[in-house]
Amino acid sequence: MSQFFQIHPDNPQARLVRQAVDIIRAGGVIVYPTDSAYALGCHIGDKGALDRIRRIRRLDDRHNFTLVCRDLSEIATYARVDNTVYRMLKQATPGPYTFILRATSEVPRRLMHAKRKTVGLRVPDNNIALALLEDLGEPLMSVSLIMPGEDLPLIDPYEIRDVLEHDVDLVIDGGWCGMEPTTVVDLAEETPLVLRVGKGDPAPFEA
Repeated sequence: MSQFFQIHPDNPQARLVRQAVDIIRAGGVIVYPTDSAYALGCHIGDKGALDRIRRIRRLDDRHNFTLVCRDLSEIATYARVDNTVYRMLKQATPGPYTFILRATSEVPRRLMHAKRKTVGLRVPDNNIALALLEDLGEPLMSVSLIMPGEDLPLIDPYEIRDVLEHDVDLVIDGGWCGMEPTTVVDLAEETPLVLRVGKGDPAPFEA
């Protein structure tokens, strides 16, 4: 049976944030709000939690997870970022974008694209997500909360609890956070490539 925390979207309660982070560190899988939709998250180094998320979403080994970071400097730890890319990221973060970048050795191999050695990273513009990341001190391994056979993410925390109460350890009710996915931009090559248009404006990355 999962726990259910109601965390204030503007002023997240530090006590509840700390309890949520304790659950993550103990190997738990959580549902948390972002600036685009609710997401599933777990500790970056926890293969067991990763496998649980794969089962919930029915994902194969080829599906790429995203590292959700608290700021731009944290992205630079996990991805190779030159000056041009840094300027692009600075303009677009925090925000509803996922960036595909070349991974550094800090990224667990199972999270990289097998051939390209890339990884997805983002910095969400959501107070609850940022509070979790600040307390955790490292990125969350994350994926959108879209159930098998569905095209759109789950958006109601109470419905999420009903559907997943035996599959996750914590559902965070952070109110309405939308149902559009992030805009995905591949910055691994010299020319930016918009792979998916979502909530974030793709115009800055289109030639």
